[in-house]
Amino acid sequence: MRCPFCDHPDSKVLESRPTEEGAVIRRRRECPACGQRFTTYEKVQFAPLMVIKKDGRREAFDPQKILAGIVTACEKRPVPYEAIERIVAEIERELRGRLDKEVRTQEIGEMVMERLRKLDEVAYVRFASVYRQFKDIQRFKEELERLMEQS
Repeated sequence: MRCPFCDHPDSKVLESRPTEEGAVIRRRRECPACGQRFTTYEKVQFAPLMVIKKDGRREAFDPQKILAGIVTACEKRPVPYEAIERIVAEIERELRGRLDKEVRTQEIGEMVMERLRKLDEVAYVRFASVYRQFKDIQRFKEELERLMEQS
């Protein structure tokens, strides 16, 4: 690792420790030339995962969009933020574990709804009403009846 202070081409690792549940390695380093110490972070870089939108456009996968949608659905509900983060991490891990590096938004939405149904039924209905774009009260009622049958 090149020293950011004197541009020496090497450095010595003094300490390494995992952070973020082992997803990132923090390394404390020292330059043998100038003696300055600095910290680096090592993280796995994934191949890009592309999301195919309803209109056919493609964009890079952004877990923050899933997080925002779930947070909105869970607003004023007794759902711990850690549970929401866990859902997002599960979905991302599942998607990145696939061979295919493209996924449709519909599939992501179904994955979110499946997990929300188990976590909080009200949050599930809120998310489903936006995701499935209920056009009228009848569609909303049908979804509620289906949920009640499953419970």
